[in-house]
Amino acid sequence: MLKPWIQIIRPSNVLTAISDVLAGVALACLFLQQDLPPVNPLIWITISSMLLYTGGIVFNDVFDAALDKVERPERPIPSGRIKKSAASILGTLAFAIGSFLAYQVNMTAFYVSLAIVLMCLLYNGKAKHHFLAGPIVMGACRGLNLLLGMAVLPDALSYWYIAIIPIIYIASVTNISRGEVYGSNKTALLVSIGLYSIVIITLLYFTYSSKNYLALVFILLFSVMIGSPVSKALKTLQPQDVRKAVKFGVLALILMNASWIAISGHWLLALAVCAILPVSIFLAKKFAVT
Repeated sequence: MLKPWIQIIRPSNVLTAISDVLAGVALACLFLQQDLPPVNPLIWITISSMLLYTGGIVFNDVFDAALDKVERPERPIPSGRIKKSAASILGTLAFAIGSFLAYQVNMTAFYVSLAIVLMCLLYNGKAKHHFLAGPIVMGACRGLNLLLGMAVLPDALSYWYIAIIPIIYIASVTNISRGEVYGSNKTALLVSIGLYSIVIITLLYFTYSSKNYLALVFILLFSVMIGSPVSKALKTLQPQDVRKAVKFGVLALILMNASWIAISGHWLLALAVCAILPVSIFLAKKFAVT
């Protein structure tokens, strides 16, 4: 009974949300030249982020229930193991509790959490099937998650434009995912490789600006993790290789966020975030990422 509920929330994906908000907090401290905030708001904002992500991923399956009967009949809803109405309740509760926890941090975080809920519903309900809007709106969900972490120190949101980088990154992963069922989408893969390059160059620029060169280790690991599978997918154009490129693109978010944290000078926190990766990889072997 429990397994389909774990499957529908995609636990390996949810763990990546932890790295988003912690990267946001670290960047806020970098921009404002402040120390890390107290533990309590960090706990609330982290759990909030995980719940908001859970709500978004559950509603993905709710909105896709009819399509999944054809393309992914093994998923919990089309297979009949979870009722669509029950999944909707779970998603709604996750959104509500996640927003409430953000409210416990401050009003700025609460407003950002509401924006995340709106973007998740927009993506799942409308945007995902649009060629251009889909990747952008999905990326906006992750960009807002970074801002959710930054909102712990509200003044840091004046640097909101940094959220463009996770938007670009997730847009590229989402773009690749369009070929995961049938494959043969070479153009999407080439576009995503170009977008990946922009992300890596930006990380390198901030590393040079901050003079925290140890971040290069994290950036290298991140680059290898996304580059190897997408290169293979480009060569074969096979659905299984495209799915692998999407899978590692999602999981590599942890290393991208660890890179941001290292750029901010918080080495121990960056290493702690990296520790999430093997757990996510283990869970990704047990439960689907896409």
